[in-house]
Amino acid sequence: MNKKQKGTITPALLIITSAFLIIIYAILYVLSMQFDYTHRQTASDMALNIAEAGINYYSWHLSQSPDDYTDGTGEPGPYIHDFQDPQGDIIGKFSLEIDPPTQAKPIITITSTGWLNRYPKVKRSIQVEYGQVVLTRYAFLHNSNMWFGNSITVNGPVFSNGGIRQDGKNTSTVESAKSTYICGEESGCTPNPETKPGVWGNGEIDELWSYPKVPIDFDSIKVNFNEMKKASQDNGLYLAPSGAQGYHMVFLNTGQVSIYKVTGTSPINGYSLEYGCEVLQQVITSESAVGTYNLASTPIIFAEDHVWVEGIVNGKTTLAAARFPLGTFNANIWIRGNLTYLAKDGNHKLGLVAEKDIVFTRGVPEYFSLNAAVLAQNGRIIRHHYNKQGCRVGGQGTDSQKKEFNFYGSLISNQRSYWNFSQGPGSPASGFTKTTLDYDQTNFGDPPPYFPTYGTYQFLSWREVRPS
Repeated sequence: MNKKQKGTITPALLIITSAFLIIIYAILYVLSMQFDYTHRQTASDMALNIAEAGINYYSWHLSQSPDDYTDGTGEPGPYIHDFQDPQGDIIGKFSLEIDPPTQAKPIITITSTGWLNRYPKVKRSIQVEYGQVVLTRYAFLHNSNMWFGNSITVNGPVFSNGGIRQDGKNTSTVESAKSTYICGEESGCTPNPETKPGVWGNGEIDELWSYPKVPIDFDSIKVNFNEMKKASQDNGLYLAPSGAQGYHMVFLNTGQVSIYKVTGTSPINGYSLEYGCEVLQQVITSESAVGTYNLASTPIIFAEDHVWVEGIVNGKTTLAAARFPLGTFNANIWIRGNLTYLAKDGNHKLGLVAEKDIVFTRGVPEYFSLNAAVLAQNGRIIRHHYNKQGCRVGGQGTDSQKKEFNFYGSLISNQRSYWNFSQGPGSPASGFTKTTLDYDQTNFGDPPPYFPTYGTYQFLSWREVRPS
């Protein structure tokens, strides 16, 4: 009986020992998993650092060889490099994929993926866009003095090489390259010109005003119309001199553009500060069909003539109007009616580039909307004064004043742009009673195809992406 009682402790001891061992192994397993997770997390952080080193390497490479997009190999990527620690030991690698710029989008896309040799499956990737600065980084970019009246609201960054009078409302930065400038008739300083700060006026948010800033060299952003013409012949739509008055383009919400040859116009008198009373052949009286084209196959349209434009843009394209030899014909773009996007979601874009002026015609709607990135290369963006004493013809002045102008995009001009003529506080003598200028922020990283750029290469965007 006693022997039997002594033997009963053995199974209990085995059970306790087994349970203890299971617990110990479980703890060790959890600890090992925790250590492994910690090491992998460290490896992940290091992989991101290595990927960033790849970006830094290739930005240096581009500074040495600006036109090399194959890492000096002449072969397609990816391009893999060893990564060394401060002691010179190779501890990881980065892989580079380079998407070169095109005429349509002059931006280099660099994707760098990094990893540690110890954890080759733990990878992180960075993608950057590296290129010349797009002009569409601004809502308003000018090479001359500017005046925003008290009826104007600007939602987006403003820059001018001249002085700026801001009597309206701005919700973003207003920057001038001038510390002081001479304010004259163009900015309401009459009858005697006055010396004013680079940015001044009765605007509400003056803490966003800044001057002087480094000027933007407009000579460096001269549009290469020869390249644009060739691009249209190779990849888009080229329209030769019409032999008549020019071309009329109507964008359709179906993703197409219908083009007509303008065979007849009638004149209207309009006044501008630069040229006084001008005879403007802006009213179309007759035209003939040229054709209808899909925007998907026409990322650039080049017309060697004046162009009238209106409609709803469904897609992405840039329209340029210039006549060779440059400086003799001075092609204009006339905006005849509302010109809007199908949706303001970044999937629809229009660039308008004129050799001379971009003009809002007298007959634009009472509530006029324009969605585009517009550039007047050598001229201005303007709606003339149609009620000027001594300039108007017959009942011309009755259509001079409009209720509202709503702009969405970027407005870029060599000379001063304006569309209102003041007669003192209240409604303008000619122009729009209310103006709102909204910046299309998607244009900064994704401008309309073939839209001009300026300056040297620099980083435009940085983001982490899923490794491929």
